[in-house]
Amino acid sequence: MTEKIILDTDIGSDIDDAVCLAYLLAQPRCELLGITTVTGEPVKRAMMASVLCKVAKKRIPIFPGCEKPMFVTPIQPKAPQAAALSRWDHDEEFPQGKALEFMRETIRKHPGEVTLLAIGPMTNVGILFAMDPEIPSLLKRLVLMCGVFTNRLAGVGPLEWNAKGDPQATSLVYRGACKVHRSIGLDVTCQVTMDADEVRTRFRKPLLKPVLDFAEVWFKSARQITFHDPLAAATLFDDTICHFEKGTVDVELGSEPLLGLTHWTPGGAEALHEVALGVDSKRFFDHYFSTF
Repeated sequence: MTEKIILDTDIGSDIDDAVCLAYLLAQPRCELLGITTVTGEPVKRAMMASVLCKVAKKRIPIFPGCEKPMFVTPIQPKAPQAAALSRWDHDEEFPQGKALEFMRETIRKHPGEVTLLAIGPMTNVGILFAMDPEIPSLLKRLVLMCGVFTNRLAGVGPLEWNAKGDPQATSLVYRGACKVHRSIGLDVTCQVTMDADEVRTRFRKPLLKPVLDFAEVWFKSARQITFHDPLAAATLFDDTICHFEKGTVDVELGSEPLLGLTHWTPGGAEALHEVALGVDSKRFFDHYFSTF
């Protein structure tokens, strides 16, 4: 059976969003209903999404979403990887101011069938839940690349970029009463990495060629790719890649430096949230590349 998915993404900042979108476009069980972009330069981000859709020869609706977070200062006002756009065919015109209504109408049209996969700052999703509080209950599931829930991996700080990008929206998202409310956090995603040389060797399929081109911009300041967002997406099609436990997530809304911190309280069969606490890295990479 196919999975109806709306992807909400900040493609153009960290390279993993493009790696994720390529996977969804290649995944035969994914029925991608639409793509919404979020945070600084959302139109350029929409253009980048359009590149991959054109290479995949799929006509997917793309909507630039909210450019600025609800209250805090933007932490990623630019989309650096858009520097590679000139080398790829892409659309330049997109419906303006329609992202949230697209999400709302699509979810209401398919009650209980749509998975909302959010892999950027939570502005679009948080505002959607605030403007239509029934939407979370109409989703099949909400899957987030967001938060930090354990400190098992050295070098992972307490704050995660998507949660920090719009703490107020993140809090609204975690208060949404979804049937399945799943988070894959930074502490788990940091266990699936690949260095630049291996990426250049393995990203050979046509749909991965523009991703590699975008990645070369990323590699100017990084030596590897961490597959944060692709890991979240892969759990939709192989439920054994990550180990999940139920509990409750709260978001710190006090003041800096902990604004956006996710607090995880495990336990309770009726708990609202489930978070990833472990990953089978080999199984993930085998699954990811076999999709192409």
